[in-house]
Amino acid sequence: MKFFSTLLLLTLVGTCATPKYTAKIQNIKDSITIVDTTAVKHYSQTITSNELSVLLYKFASKEFQGRKVGEQGQKLAAEFLQSYYIEQGIASPFGSDNYFQGISSSYLSKSIGASENVLAYIEGSEKPEEVLVLSAHLDHLGIKDGKIYYGADDDGSGTVAIMEIAEAFKVAAENGHPPKRSILFTHFTAEEVGQIGSKFYVENPIFPLENTIVNLNIDMIGRVDERHNENKNYIYLIGSDRISKELHYISEAVRDTYVDIDLDYTYNALTDRNQYYSRSDHYKFAKRDIPVIFYFNGEHDDYHQHTDTPDKIDYELLEKRTRLIFATAWQLVNQEKRLVSDENNPILD
Repeated sequence: MKFFSTLLLLTLVGTCATPKYTAKIQNIKDSITIVDTTAVKHYSQTITSNELSVLLYKFASKEFQGRKVGEQGQKLAAEFLQSYYIEQGIASPFGSDNYFQGISSSYLSKSIGASENVLAYIEGSEKPEEVLVLSAHLDHLGIKDGKIYYGADDDGSGTVAIMEIAEAFKVAAENGHPPKRSILFTHFTAEEVGQIGSKFYVENPIFPLENTIVNLNIDMIGRVDERHNENKNYIYLIGSDRISKELHYISEAVRDTYVDIDLDYTYNALTDRNQYYSRSDHYKFAKRDIPVIFYFNGEHDDYHQHTDTPDKIDYELLEKRTRLIFATAWQLVNQEKRLVSDENNPILD
C-alpha cells in the first residue's frame, strides 16, 4: 500500500516538490477528518459477497441477452434495476415510480432506436442540493454469432456494487443515519457505444452540475488482471488527483481507516498508453471539472468476450472493493465541508 501511495505522491509533486508545495499537500492531509467510523463499519457489513453473487448471476444471465443498448435484453435489465429500487424503497429522482431518464433520439444512431439511464436517489438531510453521483454502466455487447456476451465483470460488477451500496445507505437512513448530502445512484446506458448515457446526463442533468460534488464511477471491479496474479488485494484508481487533490487524499484516508487494500495508480499516469481516464463514464463529468474517481480492476482475457461470466468473479474481492467505495461515498456526503477542486482550494493558493 505504502509503495503505491509514495509513488503517486512523487508523481503529484514531481519537480514542484518545494518545501512550500510539500507543506500545502500536508495541510490538505491534515484538514481531513474521517467521520462516523462506527456507522460506516456497521453498515458496510450489509454489503456481502453472497448478495453480490445473487444479484450478478441475475444481471449477467441469459435472460438479459448481453444487454446490448436499445435491444430487448438491455430493456429487461433496466426494468430489473427499476424493480430493485422500488422494492428497496429507494426513491426516483423524478418523484414517481419512473426511474428512467430517456435518451433523446438525437444522441443515438437509428440502429439503436431508444434507450434509457436508470436513476435512483436518496435525498440529503442537511445539504440536499449537493449531490454525489455514483455510476456504472448497465449495457454490454449483446449477442454475436449466436453467443451471449454476458458482461459479468464489464460492467455487471459495477452495477451490482451500486445496488448493494444503495441498499446500505437506505438501511442507514432508516436507522436514523441519512446522508447529509444527496446521492444519485446512476446506471448509464450506451457506454459501450461511446459513453452516450453519461454524455446525455451531463448535458441534461437532473440536478445542476455546479451542485454535483463528485462522480465515483465503477467499471469492472470483480476480477484480477495479469499484473496482480501474485497479489489480488488491489484496485486501480484513476483520476482521483486530476481535479481535486483533496479527493485523492480523502480516498487514501478512507482506505487507511477501513479497508486493507492496495490502491494502484499505474493507469492514472498522464503518459499511460491505455488512456483509461477517457474511456469510461466518469470522463464526461471530468470534462465539466467535476472531481472523479474511476474504480477498475484492469483488463483480463475475458474482457469483451462471451466468456466474461459470473462464475469467474471473485466475490470476496468484489465485496471488499465495494465496501471501500461505500466508505468513500459516506465520507464525501457526510463530512462537514463540501469537497473542493484544486482551483477552489485555498490551501493550494
